[in-house]
Amino acid sequence: MGTTTPARSSLDGIGPVTARRPLGEVLEFLRALWGLNHELESASRRMKARLGVTGPERMVVRLVGRYPGISAGDLARILRLHPSTLTGLLKRLVARRILRRGTDAVDARRALFSLTPQGAAVDRVSRGTVEAALTAALASLPPGEVRAAASVLEALERTLRGKR
Repeated sequence: MGTTTPARSSLDGIGPVTARRPLGEVLEFLRALWGLNHELESASRRMKARLGVTGPERMVVRLVGRYPGISAGDLARILRLHPSTLTGLLKRLVARRILRRGTDAVDARRALFSLTPQGAAVDRVSRGTVEAALTAALASLPPGEVRAAASVLEALERTLRGKR
């Protein structure tokens, strides 16, 4: 029997990122963002298994809990999303009896959302959530660093939004 040699990666020989071989400011920031995105998605899957809602669903639950009777349009504005982006998420939460969908007494075309008792229970949970992790992370940083990080993220969002 012959031996096989492992296939060489196109990255073989490049070596690790070091002080002598830095990625640079933009690639380092992107690496941090993509690492964060991966961890947010992983945390979202864990929340789904434990709480029955994903990270984005929980964010909607938290907002509806804070603003009972909120409209889909107002939720979209707070989340900086197009209302159609929320449609499927809201339908799933209503179908699972986490949210209650009502209609506006003045404009019957306007849907208003409130929490069901099951939704209120999800809203009360704090351990094992993304916001619990963020609370701990923010507490470990000086306020100036938190403001600077938020400013960079908002500038990136504005820039990306302008590229549509």
